[in-house]
Amino acid sequence: MAAAAALWPWRAVLGRRGGALRALCGSVRGLAAGTQTHFGFQTVTEEERREKINQVFESVAKKYDVMNDSMTLGIHRVWKDILVHKMNPSPGTLLLDVAGGTGDIAFRFINYVRSARERQLQRKLRHHQNLSWQEISESYQEEQFKPLGDSQVVVCDINKEMLKVGKQKAQYLGYSEGLSWVLGNAEELPFDDDKFDVYTIAFGIRNVTRIDLALQEAYRVLKPGGRFLCLEFSHVSNPIISRLYDLYSFQVIPVLGEVIAGDWKSYQYLVESIRRFPPQEEFKAMIEDAGFFKVDYQNLNLGIVAIHSGFKL
Repeated sequence: MAAAAALWPWRAVLGRRGGALRALCGSVRGLAAGTQTHFGFQTVTEEERREKINQVFESVAKKYDVMNDSMTLGIHRVWKDILVHKMNPSPGTLLLDVAGGTGDIAFRFINYVRSARERQLQRKLRHHQNLSWQEISESYQEEQFKPLGDSQVVVCDINKEMLKVGKQKAQYLGYSEGLSWVLGNAEELPFDDDKFDVYTIAFGIRNVTRIDLALQEAYRVLKPGGRFLCLEFSHVSNPIISRLYDLYSFQVIPVLGEVIAGDWKSYQYLVESIRRFPPQEEFKAMIEDAGFFKVDYQNLNLGIVAIHSGFKL
C-alpha cells in the first residue's frame, strides 16, 4: 500500500491530459503542420502525410479485408485471434479499438465475451443443481437479454470509408449489441479521461503521423489498471528470412494490390510504411515514454508481426 501511495503523484502527472493540455497539443500540431516526416520512403510534411494516408484508406477500404487475406495468406486472422486471447476480456469489459474500421478486432471481442458469458452461466447452473425449472429459465432469459454482460466495444477510426465498410460488415454478420462506431483521430481521441478498460490498435499505429501523441492519448483514455495492446508489422531478425520477406513484400504485394484492388501505389506505401516503423525494442521504449508500465512484446512468425502490451498503473 505504501508503494502504491508513493506512485500516486506520478500516476496523476502521467495520466492527466486535461482540456488545456489537449488545446496546447492542438496548437503545436498546427505549428508543426509543415514539419518534415515520411510517407513510406517519401519525405513530406505532416499535413501532407495525413492527407495521403486518408486517400490510401479511402481507396482500399472496399477491398481491405480481401487484400489482408491475400497478402498474409489468411494468417492475419490467427494474429488477431492471438491478440484477443492475450487480452482475455471478461463480461463487463469496455474496449476501445482504434483504427479498427472494418471491425475485425471488435467482432472477435464480442465473440470471445459471449463465450465467456455462456461459460459463466453454465458454471452458475452446475453450482445450483437444485434450481427449479423456472429459475433455470430465468437465468437463460437473463443471458439472452445481456449476452455480453454489459461489455462494450467502441470502434474509432479516422477514415469514413473504413467505418462505412465496418458498419456494413457488422450488419451482414449480425453484430449490433455492445458495438458502436466513432469517427475520430488517434492523436486526439474524442473520449473522456480514464474511460476504457482496454485499448487496442491492430495494424494501424504505423499509419499515425504522430505516434507519440497517439500513445499519450491511449494512456489518457484508459482507466488506472487499463491495458494497451498493439498488433503491428515489425522487424524480422533472421537475415535470410528478412531477405525473403523483403522480396515478397516489394515484388508481390504491390502486384496483388493492382490485381485485386486496382491500386499499386497504396500497397507500395503500406509495404514501405512497415519498413519505416520502429523495431520492437524502440517501440517498446516509446510506449514506456508515454507512461505505461510492465511493457513487453511477443513476436509472431519470427517478428513479421509483434504484439506490444503495457498497463496504466
